[in-house]
Parts: sequence; C-alpha cells; structure tokens
Amino acid sequence: MPETRGDLVFEDHFDGSALDSSVWSPYYLPQWSSRTASAATYELGGSCLTLSIPPDQGLWCDGDHKPDLRVSGIQSGSYSGPVGSTVGQQPYREGLVVSEEQEPFWGWTPNGGYVELHARAEISPRSMVSLWMVGLEEQPEQCGEICVMEVFGDAIVPGESTAVGMGLKTIRDPAVPQDFEAIRLPIDLADFHTYAVQWVSGEATFFVDGTPIRSCSGAPSYPLQLMLAVFDFPDSSVGDDAHLVPTFTVDHIRGWNVAEELVA
Repeated sequence: MPETRGDLVFEDHFDGSALDSSVWSPYYLPQWSSRTASAATYELGGSCLTLSIPPDQGLWCDGDHKPDLRVSGIQSGSYSGPVGSTVGQQPYREGLVVSEEQEPFWGWTPNGGYVELHARAEISPRSMVSLWMVGLEEQPEQCGEICVMEVFGDAIVPGESTAVGMGLKTIRDPAVPQDFEAIRLPIDLADFHTYAVQWVSGEATFFVDGTPIRSCSGAPSYPLQLMLAVFDFPDSSVGDDAHLVPTFTVDHIRGWNVAEELVA
C-alpha cells in the first residue's frame, strides 16, 4: 500500500443484516429496464457480500441488449432523466431511452484517493467480475472510467494464473485516454485478494495484494461512483455452463484520501 495514503474516509465490511441503502443501490443501470428487472441476487453473511447469478435469473434488457447478458451488481450512484429521454448513465447503444426514471442517488462518490477491494470469485469461462468507477454523468461528458479490476472466466488458468484487467476507459469522455490492459498474475481468483487503485492528480496506479502493477495518466478529474458486479453471457460459445452459478464474494471495500503533495 502506498505511503501517501491519508485518512480512512469510507469503509464497508458488509457485516450488517442488510445492504447499506445510504451507500449502495442493488440495481444495475435500472433506467434502461426497471428496478424489478435489474435487481441483484445477493446475500450477506460471514461479514461478506456475495453477488450471484442463479440459473433462473433473467436477462438484463431482454430483447434489446446484445449479446445476451445476465448481471447482479451494486452501485454507489444512480441518475436519469424522465421516461422517454436519452438522459441516463452508461447507455449501451445510440438512441437508447429511459424506461424507468431514477431519482438522483449518490452514496460514496470519491474524487481521488485510494480505493481498495478485498474479494474472491468463482466464475465459469462464460462469466466475469469487475469493480469499476465511472463518472456520475450529470454532465454527459463526465463519463470516463477507472477499472480497478476486471476478470473474465476464460482468462483463468486454474491453479496457476489469472489475467486481471485494469486501467482507464474513455467511454465517451475524450479527455480520458483508452489505457486498459489485462495483466497475467500468479493468483487464484477463487482466493481472497486485494485489488486497489491510487487516483490523484490525473494519475491512476493499480495494485494487487499491495504490489503496484501499472500506472495510467489522464484519469478523470471529477467524482466517480463505484460499480461492482458479476456478469454471465449465455450466448458464449465456450461451453455449456448454464447449470453453474457465478459468484463474487466481497469482504470489504475501503477508501482513503491521498495527500497530493506527497505524491508529487
């Protein structure tokens, strides 16, 4: 962990009997479908949050999103315009319109610092897990992404290594460069590991288990909301995994501020 870490400003160990609704929304981009159709499957227990996708969970934005996608996720912000408008976070195609209006909800939306996830996952070759941070999009161009970790099941060599994606994604903000790479590391995704980013003064440095892996310049300079999810792609040609239940188990998420003068 970098010595520039400052004060602890956020911490969730998921040790309560319910998800903290002041911080998290358990719906994945509900403005493009509905809260009912985008609700996460999850449970709290053993001081952990476990997101999962059981075989009977329906498709997200069924009939419109391609490829077919199932998802269980939580996010620390949500916002949209009225029904029928195109105002909403992370549209997946041009011309997409809001089907259920979302009142502005802002949980923890940091603008810099050190963000840490301690988690494990059990996924099939057709599934993936990720923690990413994106702009709130109250101003449409403020939509850049810092991806703290992203792992596809077909990038895992059981018992040997895992390719962990990390970096910046432009999305629709030309000020944020596309600088993303999957780095193969000698870790087992099924074990608990710590994934983190130090984000300050336009620089994002990514860590796994306290070791710096890569750095990117041009990180967003506006507040970001956290997005944490497990995904399943039923149309994948990697094999018959329909009976499997991908899971993403989170022990904690923490955030510290960072002293810019120490980084400089």
